[in-house]
Amino acid sequence: MILEVAILEIKPGLAQEFETTFKTASPIIASIPGYISHELQRCIETSNRYILLVRWQRLEDHIVGFRQSEKYEQWRTLLHHFYEPFPTVEHYEVVQFN
Repeated sequence: MILEVAILEIKPGLAQEFETTFKTASPIIASIPGYISHELQRCIETSNRYILLVRWQRLEDHIVGFRQSEKYEQWRTLLHHFYEPFPTVEHYEVVQFN
């Protein structure tokens, strides 16, 4: 499993609209092959900051399957105008200890 992590800085005054639009956009990402789950969390200290956590089966499911799809264009149209600056997205994998 791969964990996609994105810190989302939302333009001032648009947090509520972003949350509503994100709810509308959520089924888009959930429909992508290799998608496992996602969650959006709001920062307590900074009200216009969110963290998006998306679990994918493989890195390629996000980078190729989603980012290069027509559905990504729908996602982008709905959400990208809320971000300032544009978020950095990183991917993480579980570290196994024996």
